[in-house]
Amino acid sequence: MSLLQVKNLVVEFPSRHGTLRALDEISFDIAPGEILGVVGESGAGKSLTGASIIGLLEPPGRIASGQILLEGQRIDNLNNDQMRSIRGRKIGAIFQDPLTSLNPLYSVGKQLTETIQAHLPVSDQEARQRAIALLQDTGISAAAERIDHYPHQFSGGMRQRVVIALALAAEPQLIVADEPTTALDVSIQAQIISLLKKRLQKTRCCRHADHARHGRDCRNMRPSSGDVCRAHCRDRAGPSGDQSP
Repeated sequence: MSLLQVKNLVVEFPSRHGTLRALDEISFDIAPGEILGVVGESGAGKSLTGASIIGLLEPPGRIASGQILLEGQRIDNLNNDQMRSIRGRKIGAIFQDPLTSLNPLYSVGKQLTETIQAHLPVSDQEARQRAIALLQDTGISAAAERIDHYPHQFSGGMRQRVVIALALAAEPQLIVADEPTTALDVSIQAQIISLLKKRLQKTRCCRHADHARHGRDCRNMRPSSGDVCRAHCRDRAGPSGDQSP
């Protein structure tokens, strides 16, 4: 069974001049362990697709029709409180600019431990240990010391690694990545993409990657209007370990 299914999704923005249809019957599905890359020019609806999945459409934007299903259950018709229990725990998000994703008033450790304890039944000490392990896994050296640092004390690439750690903190099944390397230098971009691929192989979770990079380890298709691009990792495997076609 598909982990995520999007069926005939229509997103509209009503205004006094009429209704703008931003997404027009978009359909796709993602299997466990699969990478789906959405490629398109600015304004094509890449970010809107991700925002619709995680329930963060900005008003007056609304889902006019269609369905979004996670593990066979509809999530597009849930209220804010119900979606809060899904965001983070079942669906993680990596946004374009790490500075807007991190609170400058709190240390990265506090932000990580709060996220962990909001979704997992762990003690303060265990949450801190998990946070340190996440920072180590995402390539931040001296994680036990740096966990108490604030976002401004990290470089751009390191901040994006912290954002990835936040997205993975509650062990979600799906990651929505909205152009996670756009604001980074080219050398750092390659590191972040490599890190995401390694995490995918380790956790078997699924990524819906909203960026226009073509990975060397993936097969890509350039989409036409209204379509999406599917990218399969060569070593992709389902939960049972069987190789997917």
